[in-house]
Amino acid sequence: MGYKVLIARDAQEFVNSLPIKSQNIVKENLKKLRNNPYPGKGSGDKEKLIYQGKSLYRLHIVRSFTAFYMIYDDEGVVKILRVMTIDAAHKRYGRL
Repeated sequence: MGYKVLIARDAQEFVNSLPIKSQNIVKENLKKLRNNPYPGKGSGDKEKLIYQGKSLYRLHIVRSFTAFYMIYDDEGVVKILRVMTIDAAHKRYGRL
């Protein structure tokens, strides 16, 4: 089953603010979520988190960036909620 990857406006703005090389790396890694967004399957350093009682997922991208996303199986959609540097993610969310 293939998933459609949607990106929230704030996440897209962050990606667009990066240098072109970093933009391309982030976009290519986010595209990998189309095939299998779940941890332990497919490629990428993915982890399931519980945040405010809901399942949230994170993807580390080349040890520089973190993407937080939700999976909507019924709709076949992965929604990227936030993309930020790993340091910013750790400061903001701690060790979820």
